Amino acid sequence: MDIFKKQESNVRSYSNSFPVIFRKAKGCWLETEQGERYLDFLAGAGSLNYGHNNSELKQALLEYIEMDGITHGLDMHSEAKASFLEALDDLILKPRNLEYKVQFTGPTGTNAVEAALKLAKKVKARSSIVAFTNGFHGCTAGALAATGNQHHRQGAGSPLNNVTRIPFEGYAGIDGLTLFETMLNDNSAGMDKPAAVLIETVQGEGGLNVASNAWLQRLEKICHSNDILLIVDDIQAGCGRTGTFFSFEPSGIKPDMVTLSKSIGGYGLPMAVVLLKPELDQWKPGEHNGTFRGNNHAFITAAKALEVYWSNDNFEQHIKRCSEKVDGVIQRCVSRFPEMFVQRKGRGMMIGIECQNGQLSGDIAKTCFEKGMVIETAGPNDEVVKFFCPLTITNAELDQGLTIFEDAVEAIAAKHFKKAS
Repeated sequence: MDIFKKQESNVRSYSNSFPVIFRKAKGCWLETEQGERYLDFLAGAGSLNYGHNNSELKQALLEYIEMDGITHGLDMHSEAKASFLEALDDLILKPRNLEYKVQFTGPTGTNAVEAALKLAKKVKARSSIVAFTNGFHGCTAGALAATGNQHHRQGAGSPLNNVTRIPFEGYAGIDGLTLFETMLNDNSAGMDKPAAVLIETVQGEGGLNVASNAWLQRLEKICHSNDILLIVDDIQAGCGRTGTFFSFEPSGIKPDMVTLSKSIGGYGLPMAVVLLKPELDQWKPGEHNGTFRGNNHAFITAAKALEVYWSNDNFEQHIKRCSEKVDGVIQRCVSRFPEMFVQRKGRGMMIGIECQNGQLSGDIAKTCFEKGMVIETAGPNDEVVKFFCPLTITNAELDQGLTIFEDAVEAIAAKHFKKAS
């Protein structure tokens, strides 16, 4: 560990929770230098929906590298890019009756958010954005301004402006959309008309808060009625994590823009895109730039992932069955240990359990690690334990992980409450 303590910045975080040196990974498993194996219920914070070193994606990538396929090409045309665009259109957009142009941004989610916000402001010639309580959108300046978490915001070292925060559905019992609509139509409310509304339909880092279909439909109607663009940040919730490819599908809404990153590359390779309605494509060439806005290796694995997992509904059905199994364990724990747990959170395999406080959730995550599983927490006070395993997990692996979790809960209950009823 000496090299990390000596050379790496204190800004690192996950390694503080999991203080081992990982050497390799496959599927749902991480392995250390000493050969110790850990079930991965973090999955790159949602970047590894198809697992570590997915065999079919790896083979496609190896074949592409072996034939000296383009690695770096700025935003020039390439066969790899064409294959991804064709797969995205044929397998994802057309079947869902969605018409979007695709902008390749720098390879991180926060860059996609920055691009979407910049474009919204450019198109509408307005400077302000509306975001929501507990939202998380990234750590660069514009995305961070739209992020609610104080821990991340205080890292900016400068003012974060031009964002109005509205209560998300269920926040403190406040009807945020009525407030929003009232302020838009009140000349004395002090709200400048925004260019866009930015929202996660299921809030990841904010604690797995879920917006209902009716609430999202109402939000879309408010936006359309007031000439405001609706941007869905699907960076963590997309690519099947909530049960459908896009998190907003069950609601029937059609956002003006969608940001994707994390698992869109399929293999864990950096990649990010903005999907935008054609009439919004008012960029001039190079206005949103970036040296790595065309990761051709990621195009190969991204296209392969769409072909393998999204050509029919088998993958969605697998996610549904896994979600039902996790949900059963969560509900059992909530019922058995009301002194520890509050409620189930999330949707699909973007699911978790809310603890009474962050101390309990932290103890559970730590105990899970001691028993051979990597799992993390979320929420304003890190009070939610997140079940974020790869979506390709087998039934046996899922059962094993859930057993580790329940054993950890039993141990914490016995330790803190002197019983495990």
